[in-house]
Amino acid sequence: MSKCKIKNFLMVGLLAGGAVLAPVKPVQAVDAWSAAAQALGVFAAYKSSLSGLLALGNNVNAQVQSRVQDLRKNGQDPNDNDVAVVDSVMNQLVSQGDYVLRTNSLPFVWAVNNSKDFNAACYPTNYISINGALVRGMNLDPDELAAVLAHEMTHGLEQHSAKNYAKAVAQAMGMSMINMDTNSMDWNKLNGLVNYSIAKNVTLPTELDADAGGFYLMTSAGFNPGGGAAAMARMGYYLTYETQNFLEYQDPDPKKQEREAYSDHPETRQREEKLAQMMTDYSCGHVTVANRKEIRIDGEKLLEVEWTGDDYDNTAENAYYVAGAIAKAFHDFDTIDGWNFRRDNHGSLTCLADVRINQRLQEFLAMRGAGEKLQEMVQKAYASEATSGARKKMCAAEAKRAQEYQELRENVLNADAKTVKKMRQNADTYNDYGQGDKARFQMQRVFASRKIDDLAESQAISARAKAVSGDFAGALQEADEAVATNGKNIYTYLNRADIYHMQGDTEKALADLQKAKDVDRKNVISYLLAGQIYDELGNVEKAKENFAEMYRLKPDSWRRIPVDYLKEIAPKEYNNLMKEKAEAKAKFAKEWKKQKKEKS
Repeated sequence: MSKCKIKNFLMVGLLAGGAVLAPVKPVQAVDAWSAAAQALGVFAAYKSSLSGLLALGNNVNAQVQSRVQDLRKNGQDPNDNDVAVVDSVMNQLVSQGDYVLRTNSLPFVWAVNNSKDFNAACYPTNYISINGALVRGMNLDPDELAAVLAHEMTHGLEQHSAKNYAKAVAQAMGMSMINMDTNSMDWNKLNGLVNYSIAKNVTLPTELDADAGGFYLMTSAGFNPGGGAAAMARMGYYLTYETQNFLEYQDPDPKKQEREAYSDHPETRQREEKLAQMMTDYSCGHVTVANRKEIRIDGEKLLEVEWTGDDYDNTAENAYYVAGAIAKAFHDFDTIDGWNFRRDNHGSLTCLADVRINQRLQEFLAMRGAGEKLQEMVQKAYASEATSGARKKMCAAEAKRAQEYQELRENVLNADAKTVKKMRQNADTYNDYGQGDKARFQMQRVFASRKIDDLAESQAISARAKAVSGDFAGALQEADEAVATNGKNIYTYLNRADIYHMQGDTEKALADLQKAKDVDRKNVISYLLAGQIYDELGNVEKAKENFAEMYRLKPDSWRRIPVDYLKEIAPKEYNNLMKEKAEAKAKFAKEWKKQKKEKS
């Protein structure tokens, strides 16, 4: 095929996808994957797709709709305990985990749906969807859930959804172009090859990255380092013996586990082994699990765990939790002093704090009478570090990660004014949705940045966020500061008016709206809010006056005018609206009758 035809095909593909690329200055690839895409002539398509998905991911309305559509399709988990456990785990990950949210990413939100599939997913908008079947499949275990949810958070932090989609688009387009030029394969086979290539070369690597990133995130938040490997062990058991979904089933015989050719996830057992190795590395290389049941320190056996579950063999999970508690102690303490070896109420030697992440270790130490042996092995392990250099190696790896995080944080702090403005706008949208906590989080990011473009407006939106969260005293104090900072910024008055309105002080709200009009007579929001307040007060004439002025200034705002006023202010639009409603009602009635007839 000629270059001309290839270019024509490329444009047709872009038009079909709903995007048209204007001529752009050639862009140079900055990594190996991008270099390959550029060589195939599809780098522009990759950049265009990526830009669109990243913009979607930074859109609060899209994030809200992600949650709405998920719960509309799958329903909300009716079990309050499921939701409470997930909320607890996610709140701990979000508030205590060590991570950096990119400037064009939104804070995480989540929900537990009622799907029967064993799955969780992170949308490009940083909405994490957790299926109820997964929560129950993990037996509501906080550390296993933390591993899964930190994995999903890593997808969001690294913007994997957007990047993978863009790469998939470019890869499919590139392979199609090559095939059209060489005519080397029929299109059905090509489609299969494209899907396989995307699964293995695009999605699979990011799944491995998410496992690794999730491990560091969950451990930094205080969860048991064995949680990741335990989650994979539990997942393997569930998919083999408990799932009711044929597509999820995993044969118990490893030799018969012929995986789906297009799978974009690593083998469960391989993931378990990798996460177990990460736990070992986290412990300065001291702790290992042999045969999924034997706990070893520097190659020497400490103890062997057993099945303690009521209805299934949880030996492997027990092993990883015992090893994980020891790994965390080696990681957190430079000497044995931090282990707090002591006698328990039964006279047995135990160690570490009496908290959930150490519970399995303490139970098996008592069961096996292994406290003294552990103390001896720990002393020996610390003594060996001087010659092995294991702790220095672990600390060096952590210092490298810390440096990478610091560089990311510096990028966030140095975000340009346009980016900071978008953060503030996102906060304002969260306020509109009544999500004051998310709005305040966004404003913390704004105030931390070094290039705030509008301090007064930022203060005003932050004040409104406090009011939405119920802190009216703090809200009014900051709103007054915003007005003092710049009394010529209309949004300082609009936000303070909204705060007064939320408090029920309509007199002060209307006074601020008048000040807003004095600052900018053409801003329609002042008239909209005033019209709404006058309508609430029953002052029809004043309400009509404000709605009419809003319509005069911006005719396409007519849908925000209450119907009772619209008929007189904009009769043409009113008639169109009535027609739309009648047609919608007729359509609904027709569909209802059709469905009723089909069921009968």
